[in-house]
Amino acid sequence: MKALLVQAPNQLEIVERPIPTIASTTDVLVKVKAGGICGSDVHIYHGTSSVATYPRVIGHEIAGIVESIGTDVSSLELGDHVVLDPVMNCGQCYQCKIGRGNVCSKLQVRSVHIDGGYQEWIVVPAISLYKIPKHFSWEEAVMIEPFTVAKQVCSRAEITKEDRVFIMGAGPLGLSVLKMAKFYGATCYVSDIMDNKLEFAKLYGADALINATNTNVKETILELTQGDGATVVIDAACTNKSLEQALECVCAAGRVIALGFGNQPTGISQLSITAREIDIRGSRLHNNKFPEVIADFIAGNLEVKDMITHRFNFMDIHQALALIEDPKKEKGKVVLLF
Repeated sequence: MKALLVQAPNQLEIVERPIPTIASTTDVLVKVKAGGICGSDVHIYHGTSSVATYPRVIGHEIAGIVESIGTDVSSLELGDHVVLDPVMNCGQCYQCKIGRGNVCSKLQVRSVHIDGGYQEWIVVPAISLYKIPKHFSWEEAVMIEPFTVAKQVCSRAEITKEDRVFIMGAGPLGLSVLKMAKFYGATCYVSDIMDNKLEFAKLYGADALINATNTNVKETILELTQGDGATVVIDAACTNKSLEQALECVCAAGRVIALGFGNQPTGISQLSITAREIDIRGSRLHNNKFPEVIADFIAGNLEVKDMITHRFNFMDIHQALALIEDPKKEKGKVVLLF
């Protein structure tokens, strides 16, 4: 079978591997049908991820068909359509015991610490798979994982219809958070440095758009909120300065949600946090959000088809990455088909 392997930063190869076989009675063999390309996949490819190890088969937004099951698997049947949960935890550490397995002390994430799903077949424990209705298209199915991340963000932010939410960054993650926050009824403002990305935010229901290159962002947010500031700021821009700007734009007693993995220090003062009693919370991956998001998809609460703009055969991975990295090309979610 073929697999997409990042041997080292900037060295992505299409390699031949044996089709994996079930090694445990609780394992499942899945024929991969589609995979979404996430920003983290691009970072791993370029060596800019602070947590990835190499060599690594990337890809964690994965959907496919069950082809074989271990003798102790009762939750799935042959032919079931499934999506892959890339988060694996130990279940025994402090974080797992308090229900925060997404930050497990022994956390492993597919495509980061262990091989992901950009391969024609993959064997995973049954506990890592969630059954989905067969009427879901494969393209829709790969959007489930990104929305588990968005749901986690909104959960950490405790977003309600009373909130004024400022989302910094209109990439795929920021736009997924926008859709989820609008589902909760919040008023949402979105900023980015590129007008074509802001057009997607407008399409998805943003109440105000801010081009951060030619607008005073802080002043604009204060104007939009009658001088108060946003009750929630989501930092999906994830730059060295974006967290500082988030604190400038949040209201007293507000919440700032940090999503970035940059390891460079920022110039934040304690006073900017303490004087207004700001909550700064990290949000990583998701915490048991797959059942909730699948239910949302089934109920029609989230429209995702309009987010997918490009599709490539997985063998054309280099062309797909070139499109994603071309700032002149307008694009939303890019999906690989297997």
